[in-house]
Amino acid sequence: MAATDDPAYVDHPLLTPEFIERRLYQIRLAGSAREAHTLVCLPTGLGKTTVSLLVTADRLHDVGGKALFLAPTKPLVQQHADFYREALSIPDDEIVVFTGDVRPDDRAALWEDARIVIATPQVVENDLIGNRVSLRDVTHLTFDECHRASGDYAYVYIAERYHDDAENPLVTGMSASPGGDQEAILEVCENLGITEVEVMTEEDADVDEYTHDTDVEWERIDLPDEILEMRDALNEVIKDRLEMLKSLGVANTTQPDVSQKQLNGMRAELQKLMNADKSEGYKGMSTHAEVMKLRRAVELVETQSVESVRRYFERQRNAARSSGASKASQRLVAEPKVREAMRKAESFDGIHPKFSRARILLAQTLGIEDGERVIVFTESRDTAEALTEFLGESFDTHRFVGQGDADGSEGMTQKEQQETLDEFRNGEFEVLVSTSVAEEGLDVPEVDLVLFFEPVPTAIRSIQRKGRTGRQAKGRVVVLLAEDTRDEAYFWISRRREKEMESELRELKGVAEEVEDELDDAQTGLEAFSAAEGDTTADAAAPPAENGATADDGESADASADDTSENGDAGDESDGQVGLTDFGATDEEIARAEGEADGESEETDDAGDGDEGVVATAGRDDETVEIVVDQRELDSSIAKDLSTRDGIETRLETLAVGDYVLSDRVAVERKSVADFLDTLVGEERSIFEQIGDLSRAYARPILILEGEGLYEERNIHPGAIRGALASLAVDFDVSVLQTRGEDDTAELLDTIASREQTERERSVSVHGGKSAKTLAEQQEYVVSAIADIGPVTAQNLLEEFGTVEAVMTAREDDLLDVPGVGEVTAARIREVVGSAYE
Repeated sequence: MAATDDPAYVDHPLLTPEFIERRLYQIRLAGSAREAHTLVCLPTGLGKTTVSLLVTADRLHDVGGKALFLAPTKPLVQQHADFYREALSIPDDEIVVFTGDVRPDDRAALWEDARIVIATPQVVENDLIGNRVSLRDVTHLTFDECHRASGDYAYVYIAERYHDDAENPLVTGMSASPGGDQEAILEVCENLGITEVEVMTEEDADVDEYTHDTDVEWERIDLPDEILEMRDALNEVIKDRLEMLKSLGVANTTQPDVSQKQLNGMRAELQKLMNADKSEGYKGMSTHAEVMKLRRAVELVETQSVESVRRYFERQRNAARSSGASKASQRLVAEPKVREAMRKAESFDGIHPKFSRARILLAQTLGIEDGERVIVFTESRDTAEALTEFLGESFDTHRFVGQGDADGSEGMTQKEQQETLDEFRNGEFEVLVSTSVAEEGLDVPEVDLVLFFEPVPTAIRSIQRKGRTGRQAKGRVVVLLAEDTRDEAYFWISRRREKEMESELRELKGVAEEVEDELDDAQTGLEAFSAAEGDTTADAAAPPAENGATADDGESADASADDTSENGDAGDESDGQVGLTDFGATDEEIARAEGEADGESEETDDAGDGDEGVVATAGRDDETVEIVVDQRELDSSIAKDLSTRDGIETRLETLAVGDYVLSDRVAVERKSVADFLDTLVGEERSIFEQIGDLSRAYARPILILEGEGLYEERNIHPGAIRGALASLAVDFDVSVLQTRGEDDTAELLDTIASREQTERERSVSVHGGKSAKTLAEQQEYVVSAIADIGPVTAQNLLEEFGTVEAVMTAREDDLLDVPGVGEVTAARIREVVGSAYE
């Protein structure tokens, strides 16, 4: 590919010789990314990971420290680790993988000796909250698929901690599709502390030679009358429920095709009514929940498969039967029109037309056209499993789904995922049916056909999927679209958003300086990356001067300074190309790069003034307050909030009792209003049992009730709720405190811990444990689990029949004699006990 007088591979002291192919666009991007916190936008399959690897090699060699590479899924983490171990001359045991499969204590030990850590963000987030690792010595942090950096995703928290804690930080964000519009792209940059944007598209000369055309074909599918009848029955119920919401003044439409944006608006209006303590708000919220459930059912009917909606209905029935079921679930399954749709789904014995068309397309690709591999993407795991079974009758087909067991569907372990991908790459089977887990960045081999079972309504997902074909040769993408359904809407949304993203990327490419100026302005107001007093925004955002390296690295630091001056004087339009010579670019290539970059240059922030730049690590003085957090509390934002506060040190443990330990005598059980009510009526451990354990272990137990709507959330008599609160306060001597939400809870925990440890000088001590269940409690627990019946009914059954065995073998007529057991419960008990296990 390159001329004979040019080296064919990148040469660097930390790179495996003759391993990284020299591509000028990658070298240009790496040269820019090593100078500032940079967002690298590059089409899928063109080596974003290689760009980051080049920057990592440069930082480790010149600055020292360690590198952290974050990727959103375990398969991606393993893939990147394999690549780094091959590409770098660093010993394999210094490149470590952090996922949930590695024990926390082991991660803490591995972190100390590692030079490169490749991890899922959730694991690193947990380790930061638990103070198991420190980002102080991390000199390069890569966020793969960085478009995820919004909301409460772990990337946002980690970036905040990195800019606060690291002595010499450098961030590289990578994505083929950073956002649907400029605002979304700017949000990603702000959340990660990024100040520079580097964009290359397939139109660039350097990139064009490595890309091929990808045809996208949209195939319209007519749905049969039986499926349309199911949909119409559900839509009638949606229309009825929207009429109810309209009467409350929160909806302005009764059309079943109501958009998610409209539904979000209705929810916001209902929340206002609830905040004003108006009963209409709570009733309306329950109706809104029904609409959401019905809308999901219609979406499955129209765009997925009859099997997926059948399974969905089954889950709704089970939810409605359970103790403490929401009113929305109970009304849903009792609605005649919904029951009619359920019956139609159960009795449908035809083949969904999308299934038939998928089989034909695979036959054409793998049979007539002698193709080797096909990927089929679908949004629903139920559909993925049904498709795998259906297509497996004609082709060697395997499924590829996430790890979690969701909605009765068994997930795949990381090992199973890796084995499946290896077999697919090796040609051991020809069809991979996947949910979204294979969309982002995963190195799935080039395929002859990517089949979308439904349109993808976001540009990001669509671009990611199409990136799986056309890397080395011309590929084909087919999208199945059901006529007159939500597929149509998603089709137009997808088309519009992709065009918007392409336009935004071109605009970003053309006006990089303006975007970077806007990023600097936006960062000025970013509290998350607050600069040290007296620092300017530019100083806080840019990496520190190379002279921040250790004495041992002094020679390398000087070399870097020479390279900087050599690549262009102040005002030279080649500023953006700093660092090209470090990776072996020739003078001719640099001149060519300068010519192509004419008019698109960007000035780097001044990082050579001797200032230390980014904020210093948050101080920990003698007044540090420690809060022990139960691992299970990481689902909330409270632990993250506390861990970022000055003077607070969080520690993660699996607590035997309570959720937070604030001193040797104070521990806290936190319950949302919904969770609290569930423990009164559900099959979980009773709130009295939990608080009993807490009060036996700690002298000052506290129950925090979080949220509002205590008397409206469930169909529980207010007197019963008041009785429970009275018992907790009087019988168990527990302080019951109420907070508005997670932020309020964090403030309260901070206040109590500070009073205990600072003012009263008490230490933190984790002790206590759950009390063992008595024999009677164990018997009640077993019986209450038979058919989701409550503890009172379980006690009645045991008192009537004497033993668990007698309850299990009782006739239905005898069960009806027991107080609290009606025909439905008796039939359900017999069904659970007497049905064959499948």
